[in-house]
Amino acid sequence: MSALYSELKERIVLVTGGGSGIGEAIVRQFAAQQARVAFIDVAEGPALALAQELAGSGASVHFEHCDLTDVAALRRAIAAIGVRLGPIEVLVNNAANDERHASDALTEALWDRLMAVNLKQQFFCAQAVLPGMQAVGRGAIINLGSISWMIGQGGMVAYTAAKSAILGLTRSLARDYGPYGIRVNAVAPGWIMTPRQLEKWVTPETEREITQRQCLKRKLQPAEVANVVVFLASDAASACTSQQYIIDGGWV
Repeated sequence: MSALYSELKERIVLVTGGGSGIGEAIVRQFAAQQARVAFIDVAEGPALALAQELAGSGASVHFEHCDLTDVAALRRAIAAIGVRLGPIEVLVNNAANDERHASDALTEALWDRLMAVNLKQQFFCAQAVLPGMQAVGRGAIINLGSISWMIGQGGMVAYTAAKSAILGLTRSLARDYGPYGIRVNAVAPGWIMTPRQLEKWVTPETEREITQRQCLKRKLQPAEVANVVVFLASDAASACTSQQYIIDGGWV
């Protein structure tokens, strides 16, 4: 459980890719803050189950099904959330796809798809919520990046290219919208033990590398990323903007 920030109670929060993994942990932690949380996901089954579970415990949680790579659908989903809950005050751009791909086999279509899911949708989500934030004179956007490009990880060139660009996106938006009281930061997780990572990528070999590379000799959990995201959304981070916060156990 993260620290409690009383100002987050009733604040309207949108999390993309909130149905599983790090996104799920972020949704859970904002729900624990008694925020009014909406989340978008393409995987309907797990997302509905999460929304029903949290609503059953008394949390204010709303799920919208959407493929974020469809910008028109994304805008409709965010508009529907606005009608239901009001103007979004906190945006967490979490959705991503860390699909591995060989550089020599990377097609133009796959490149475009991976850029759409890992970078393009972050900007258009921000663009959709920024007018509402400007109207109230405050807001917080947290973009999820990755340490993959910092450590020179191979086998996923489109993903690492997109994740490196998120820092530039973050700093440009922070500069443009700071005069309106809107803060924009990035969070760069290391190897976080989500169910997807454990199922697809974590092997005895990668576990040995994690132990070797990290200062902290343990597996990092999704809630540890969510703790930082919630802090950055809170008034405790009121002077924090245009920054990237690395959560990797001391790998980089």
